Amino acid sequence: MSLNRDAQAVLTGWTAPTPEEERLRVDFLAHLDAHEDAMWRECVPGHLTATTAVLSHDGARVLLTLHAKAGMWLPMGGHCEVSDTTLGEAALREATEESGIPGLTLLDGPLALDRHKVWCHPPHSWHLDVEYGAVAPPGAEAVISDESLDLRWFPVDEIPELSDEATRRLVRRSLALLRA
Repeated sequence: MSLNRDAQAVLTGWTAPTPEEERLRVDFLAHLDAHEDAMWRECVPGHLTATTAVLSHDGARVLLTLHAKAGMWLPMGGHCEVSDTTLGEAALREATEESGIPGLTLLDGPLALDRHKVWCHPPHSWHLDVEYGAVAPPGAEAVISDESLDLRWFPVDEIPELSDEATRRLVRRSLALLRA
């Protein structure tokens, strides 16, 4: 199965928790249907990406990266690669690469959808972001990557103001799933 077909299957089987995310789900599926290259950063006017909120093993903290281009504290995430066979795999790979933490456990997902304008190649295209949650093993220590300015654990109820509502929503949903 191609990554595009996996994304179609994931989004077709996903129940959106809000009307806005249902509209995004339908839009993402239409984009996947219209663009065979919808999973790759070269796709215009946008491409699917995978984001993951990394929680501590006990759910007390979330690991956020100070994103160099956005200038905000955000979850780990990014572009799909040809080696990815599923969206979940892409989300876990990105979280592992950007956090430096081996042994992350991906929660059942996706947990949210988000669409935002970005400045990657091609300029001013859209990220059609499929969002997941993951749990770090006990004692996990994050290692900053070249992709971020900083990397820090924050209490889940003290996400910095220099973040966004999509991050807060993803952390809430990840925490709820972890505690369920």
